[in-house]
This record gives sequence, structure tokens and C-alpha cells, in this order.
Amino acid sequence: MLTTDFTPGTPSWLDVAAPDVEAADAFYTGLFGWRSLSLGPEHRDYRFCQVDGRTVAGISRNTPDRGAPAWLTYFHTPDADTVAKAVEQAGGRVLAAPFDIQGQGRMAVFADPAGASFAVWQPGATRGLGLVTKPGSLGWVELHVPDPGGIRGFYESVFGWRIEDLPMGGVTYPVISPAQGDESSAMAGIATLEAGDAPRWLPYFEVPDCDATVERAQGLGATVRTAPATTEGAGRIAFLTDPFGARFAVITSSA
Repeated sequence: MLTTDFTPGTPSWLDVAAPDVEAADAFYTGLFGWRSLSLGPEHRDYRFCQVDGRTVAGISRNTPDRGAPAWLTYFHTPDADTVAKAVEQAGGRVLAAPFDIQGQGRMAVFADPAGASFAVWQPGATRGLGLVTKPGSLGWVELHVPDPGGIRGFYESVFGWRIEDLPMGGVTYPVISPAQGDESSAMAGIATLEAGDAPRWLPYFEVPDCDATVERAQGLGATVRTAPATTEGAGRIAFLTDPFGARFAVITSSA
């Protein structure tokens, strides 16, 4: 499961890029009950979103280099520059070379060979997420690509991940654990991309009631891509698009 131990290669941050930060703030705080904190004009009004005083996500203003509005998952690393070299050697692309954020940390943005974007975070003053797997926070991440088997070697090379095929809901599901983790540290999965979709890393947010959350999301302007359904061994899941086009999922995990 996800933790805030900041093990190398595990999700340590995520943010959504939206053309209207205030509107995105209103949508997500209304949906998940988050409280947001603006870092001010010197940080382009970047928002820290929190549950009980612990940061669970960020909201940023969308820029042309990030393309369409989307959620971006960051993986923890002690050395962003080393990861950048590994990405290039493994056949990925560097979308934003490693750079510092005013003492907060160092980051870089990449695309894997299938075209899915992801980032790394080398912590400074900001270590990463303060809460995961609890209501309103990140519970899982999932890579959607056309060839789940073919992408494994890239991520194994870049992060040293362990990827195992496990049974879930009557199918085989590739489950990712960090190189330094054990069987209990599964943090992500890989799914086959639906025809016509673009490759992506998709965040799942834990919620106490999947159906009620979906209803609330629709009232706030979200689009339901897949209605709530129960997946054996996982929980009740729905797939949504926020009012700006960014995709995400909500899950009420099995007990």
C-alpha cells in the first residue's frame, strides 16, 4: 500500500494543472472537503490542498508545456538528474529537465515510451504528501498504456520496480512495488488503455462512499466516464473527468 515513508520510486506528490486555479480549487475542495493554501504570486498561485492539516495534492495553473489539463504523478527520488539520464537511456523523453523550486525541492517531468507523462520529486523543504490511503487522499495510481507487458522494462530500468501479475476480479493485473519494498508495499498497477484514449498515469482518491462522491462530482460539473462498480479484491470504483478535462478515479476500498 502507499505510505508517506518516501521510499525511492514510490508516489510522493501529485498535482492537477488547470486553466483556472480558483475554479479547480472550488471543484476539488467541494468534492473532497479539502482546504487549500495558496503559495502566493511568487509561486504562480500554486495551491497545497490539505486534509486535517496534511497535504494530499497540489493545484497549479496549466501552461502550454503541460498540454491539456491533467493530473501529474511524482515519484520520489534522491537524485532527479540520475533519473533523467536513466529515462533517456531506457527510451523515454525528458519533457522538463531537472530544475529547482526555490528551496522546496528539485523536479523533472518525463514521458515514457508509450507517451504517458510522469514526474520525479527530489525533496528539499517540501518532502511530499502528508497523507495517503485515507478519505480524501491518494489511494492508488494506475498506468494506462496500449501494451502493459511492453512498458515494464522501461520502468524496471528507471526505478528498479518489481512488477508481478496478480489475480484481481477474474483477470490478471500487473501490480507494482518499489525496489526496496516487500509484498505489502504494492503502490500501483498497469491497465490496458481503452481505444481512442491517450496514455496516462491515473490517480485514485480514497473516498468513504464512491456512489455519493460521484453524485456530488456531477453536481460540481464533473463527467462520469465509468459509473461506480465493484471490483473483487479492490473495492467500489468510478472514473471521472473534472470540469477542465483532467481524469481521475475514486475508490472506496474493500475492508
